[in-house]
Amino acid sequence: MGTMTRLFGGDSSDAISHKSEKLTAPTDSKVITPLNPGNFASIRTSPVIEAPRYFDKEEADKLKELAKEKTEGARYAKKAYKSMGKIEVADGVVHKAHRKYEKVVSTVELGKKKADVGLAKHLQGLRPGYARLGVGLENAENRATERIEAIKAKLLGGTKE
Repeated sequence: MGTMTRLFGGDSSDAISHKSEKLTAPTDSKVITPLNPGNFASIRTSPVIEAPRYFDKEEADKLKELAKEKTEGARYAKKAYKSMGKIEVADGVVHKAHRKYEKVVSTVELGKKKADVGLAKHLQGLRPGYARLGVGLENAENRATERIEAIKAKLLGGTKE
């Protein structure tokens, strides 16, 4: 297993390509992309009139009222779509700022881990010194025990006389 694979996971190039697919997947299944161009639906309130015709007063009045409603609705739709576009731009700004933050976090985390490894290596390098201290302490303990035994032997040997 390679170093990059060990660090970033995945056992094969398939695993890496699946991660790549996830990474490049749209943020929403309805987002328009080259592979998902959306639909090309349109809006049509009234049917297309294929041939010239006359309208009566009632039809004309109804169409005038409908035209007024649709004109007002179009104004509101334009305003709403403009606002939705601004929301998308704001979402994009937040998304980019967050990714920039994540880059900082990941870079700083690498620095922290390097510092941890550096300390771990340093501590491992101190082990022989600690081992020598332990051996020296054991020798001192043995010498002290021998002296104590010698004193006990003198004291015990001297009281028997």
